[in-house]
Amino acid sequence: MRSARDDALDHLPRTRGAVGLMFDRVFGALFWGKMFSVVAVWTHGIVAAIVIYDATRSALMVGMVGVVQFGPQLLLTPTSGKWADTGNPVRQILLGRVFCVAGSGLVAGWLFAAPSVHGTAAAVAVLLGSLLVGFGFAVGGPAMQSIVPSLIRDGELSTAMALNSIPMTIGRIVGPAAGAYLAAHLGPAAAFAASAGLHLVFAVFLILVRFPAPPPRRSGADYRVRVAVRYVLGDRRLLLALIAVTVVGVASDSSITLTPSVADALGGGAGLVGMLSAVFGVGAAIAMAVLALLRGRIGADLVSWLGLWGLAAGCAVLAVGTAAPVAIGGFALAGLGFGWAMTGLGTVVQEQAPEELRGRIMALWLVGFLGSRPLAAAVLGGTADAVSVYAAFGVAAVLCGIVVVLCRPSRQPARD
Repeated sequence: MRSARDDALDHLPRTRGAVGLMFDRVFGALFWGKMFSVVAVWTHGIVAAIVIYDATRSALMVGMVGVVQFGPQLLLTPTSGKWADTGNPVRQILLGRVFCVAGSGLVAGWLFAAPSVHGTAAAVAVLLGSLLVGFGFAVGGPAMQSIVPSLIRDGELSTAMALNSIPMTIGRIVGPAAGAYLAAHLGPAAAFAASAGLHLVFAVFLILVRFPAPPPRRSGADYRVRVAVRYVLGDRRLLLALIAVTVVGVASDSSITLTPSVADALGGGAGLVGMLSAVFGVGAAIAMAVLALLRGRIGADLVSWLGLWGLAAGCAVLAVGTAAPVAIGGFALAGLGFGWAMTGLGTVVQEQAPEELRGRIMALWLVGFLGSRPLAAAVLGGTADAVSVYAAFGVAAVLCGIVVVLCRPSRQPARD
């Protein structure tokens, strides 16, 4: 005999799996739009790396792409996180796409207008465009992350966070491969134009789809960034997750900053650069797909820790990867670790962050993950130039190892 409670449960919305969320009108628009946008960013990044390396033959100068593209995260992201908590996240994401279209479009227009430009002039154009793309992600990034819980039902967070990380991973697969192919066969200008077009597709999705209205502002709530900083400092689990994601950002930057140097050391060209970055992305995509299918059966803390181990091991393999097959295997292993680490750490942060602080805390997340890229580009690129590219991977492996020790699940405090 059925009870009244059984009848009530039957009327609750069913928890959707990965496929249901991917093709939901609202969450799916964010998922697929983000997919196009992240492919565009990695296309821009790898082509920028190729153009500047060809012009300067310096890994440190390639690292400058990361400095200008991710440097704005340090300056603007905390403020844009406050906007996400107090304004309209969808409009904020749309404004970010406008900056990204302008950035990639500027470089494409410059190179189309002056196809023979080389050396410093080409590098300046690429760096200016990359700076605009960086502003776009600084403006729209926190809103893109913090809006996720408002688009899903209870019990869907683990699956949604695994899916939310997949576009970034697919971008690492398709973006570098597509960018390297377009640069080699149609020229860098066409590759930058394709990047601008993909950002434009996401902007169209944001305009056409009706998203839920943002929650009303709480009366008397303090929306200053320092409130979120104090909260993080008082929550050890959240603080360790943000430290860990910063190191993940540093280590994973090698898949862009160091791939031209690795390919050069192995006697390859633009095609090998794209392959190495794409292999990293394939590993991460496999890792995230597995987690999406598991639907939260493994705790986020354990997932994060195993991912950090995988990333550390992959960087260690690359530190001794003087043959192409070893380098490919190292990037694949690092990608697997990256996929698990990012999904696990992202779930931890979304679980721990109160709704009224989520935009600002996700801004701190992005400051750690993307804002660390300028430092990573300078340290890893500088080490590659001063010592060797293999020494740079050794530095990344050591940093990951330190965080593995700090973030052991047995050291994590119990959640309140």
